[in-house]
Amino acid sequence: MILFKHFNFDSAHFLPNVPDGHKCRTLHGHTYRLTLYFEGELDRDLGWVIDFSDIKSVVSPIIALVDHRLLNDIEGLENPTCEHVAMWLWGKIKVNIPQLCKIKLYETPTSGVVYEGA
Repeated sequence: MILFKHFNFDSAHFLPNVPDGHKCRTLHGHTYRLTLYFEGELDRDLGWVIDFSDIKSVVSPIIALVDHRLLNDIEGLENPTCEHVAMWLWGKIKVNIPQLCKIKLYETPTSGVVYEGA
């Protein structure tokens, strides 16, 4: 069984490694939409794979680290492409919720990345 939970956060960033003149080299912001997927066996007694409130209690403090922040200032996100943000989130969440099996991170409503771990 795979379940999912959505989170949103707003952050600013700039991409220091793109060529001069690229629009993403300058400071700008996004409203990110994060979907987390968790896989596991259905607990017959409880009726779920993992409690949604347990997910929220682990993930909300991690989201607070990036919400309304300049991502470039966060350790490990000095080059905060959508790909690097997804990998950073994975590292923070997977250690606390091992059932995490996939992250979908939208940088815009039409663009994003899917990450399934390394």
